[in-house]
Amino acid sequence: MIYGDHISDEDLALYAMRSLAPAETATVQQHLNTCGDCRGKLADILGDLSLVSLTVPQEPVPADARDRFMKRLRAESAAKPPEPIKPIRAPQEPTRSGNWFSGLGWAAAAAALLFAAYMGNTSHNLRQQLDSQRDQNAQLANQVSRSQQILDVLTSRTAKRVTLTEVKAAAQPTAHVIYEKDKGALIFVASDLRPVHADKTYELWLIPANGQAPIPAGLFRPDANGTASVVLPPLPTGVDAKAFGVTVEDAQGVTTPTLPIVMSGQ
Repeated sequence: MIYGDHISDEDLALYAMRSLAPAETATVQQHLNTCGDCRGKLADILGDLSLVSLTVPQEPVPADARDRFMKRLRAESAAKPPEPIKPIRAPQEPTRSGNWFSGLGWAAAAAALLFAAYMGNTSHNLRQQLDSQRDQNAQLANQVSRSQQILDVLTSRTAKRVTLTEVKAAAQPTAHVIYEKDKGALIFVASDLRPVHADKTYELWLIPANGQAPIPAGLFRPDANGTASVVLPPLPTGVDAKAFGVTVEDAQGVTTPTLPIVMSGQ
């Protein structure tokens, strides 16, 4: 009846079809009160039995069937003398084997239908599992293919490798002056200068500390890289410099600076 911790599927089916003896029925009922798994199995079996019952076609009884049955009953009663009344025996408790063999025919058919329904449900579940597994395999294959492509690119010997950095603003023009007043010697070096028109030039100015007018210190034009220099221009000696400045002038240069001053330092 009870194998391990649960009732066998066969006994649950017999219980659902009410083919167990009363004592066995009570045992099953007591177990079902405490076992959720067996209650779930019983619910599935009852559901399958309901489906089986719906598959049996219902045919209407012929209209004259009752009349034919009553005529046959009266004819048999007239042909046979009444049998003596036999003492009635006390009802005996049905045994499981008697119930089983008496209902073997229809129970076997019901069991066969239950088995067919169970197998059909199992087959459907297996198909769903196979479809799900097939989808998972396809996704895994795509991931493997993409990973292989990434690995091929990373390990390729012909791939071009470039490092990108933040784009900075355009370099600002800068200049450096070395000036020795006692000798009137000056060296000027500039970089990242902006180009000027062909009829223009840069001009360097020495601004004296005594407040006198700025002194021209040389003309220069930047090369293609924005670099220019003025080396040892003719300057008076002994002039104390307060600052230096650069202006943009006509190509021949001027003796008085034209504003604005584009570069300055002191």
